Amino acid sequence: MTRPVCLFTGQWADLPLEVLCQKAKKFGYEGLELACWGDHFEVQEALASQAYCEEKWDVLQSHGLASYAVSSHLVGQAVCDPIDERHKTILPEAIWGDGDPEGVRQRAAQEMKDTAKAARRFFDLAPEHVKEQLERTGRVVVNGFTGSAIWHLLYSFPPVTPKMIADGYADFGRRWKDILGTFAAENVHFALEVHPTEIAFDIVTARRALEAIGKHPNFGFNFDPSHLGYQGVDYIGLLHEFGERIFNVHVKDVWWADGFTPIGVFGGHSDFGTPGRQWDFRSPGRGKVDFESLVRTLNHIAYHGPLTVEWEDPMMDREHGATEAAAFVRRMDFAQSNVAFDAAFSE
Repeated sequence: MTRPVCLFTGQWADLPLEVLCQKAKKFGYEGLELACWGDHFEVQEALASQAYCEEKWDVLQSHGLASYAVSSHLVGQAVCDPIDERHKTILPEAIWGDGDPEGVRQRAAQEMKDTAKAARRFFDLAPEHVKEQLERTGRVVVNGFTGSAIWHLLYSFPPVTPKMIADGYADFGRRWKDILGTFAAENVHFALEVHPTEIAFDIVTARRALEAIGKHPNFGFNFDPSHLGYQGVDYIGLLHEFGERIFNVHVKDVWWADGFTPIGVFGGHSDFGTPGRQWDFRSPGRGKVDFESLVRTLNHIAYHGPLTVEWEDPMMDREHGATEAAAFVRRMDFAQSNVAFDAAFSE
């Protein structure tokens, strides 16, 4: 059995869910990973009303679609970040409030707890075929970001002391252990997208993040190879190391230059798609991610969850790209054989 092919709605939040469902089905998707912004999945509405959750399922099913995860990247980012005016542009007004940084962080943490409760209510009302898929994976998943108190210390000048980094991980551990207590109580799992600007952005920092939260069983990772490839991180190695904690997979491609470029890996304060960048996102199959090895490794670690396209390509029409991406994922995926290919030769 191959994995469900889904579309992450975060980059489509300008469209009402009903409209996106119509398009996603036409593009060739089986399900949607619902972003907790736009009108796709409103946490407080889901928490307040069972009818709201039922209506979301009605919309999905009326278009022949399912859902296997929700995503709270924007609010999650504010849990650990040093807060500034950028966060006001991505946060709900109720979370931003008066903009006092610690107040924002605390309200964001409470919203993440509420997201776990809302996700539990939503998936408890899922149709049977969705519940069967969730049973295969053994978990309900909320994807997202954690933010980081120390990302701005990445380049060690002025000199960064070991204590400053340790304090950053301790801050993450303190804030997220409390949040994860609610996730555990609701039997929901949080999947951090390993990503620049987060507390974990490569293999070594992912190890350290796990240590900081005491290897909490409800904490794992959303695997997106695109954010690792251009950094030079061994993304297949990450799958092998954290296999049991890969709770969700985003399919996104990236291109990076083999030689020198005028805009380096840090991006040069340039927009995506600017000529001369050292790297840029690409529609799946059009970059340098080794999806053949990726699928084989997912089979090796027994990942049974969805393959969810997070479509980003600054030089391509998104509807064209999302359509070809659905076909690409379906073509690249395959189930692992339970019979040796040479079994016919044995007695």
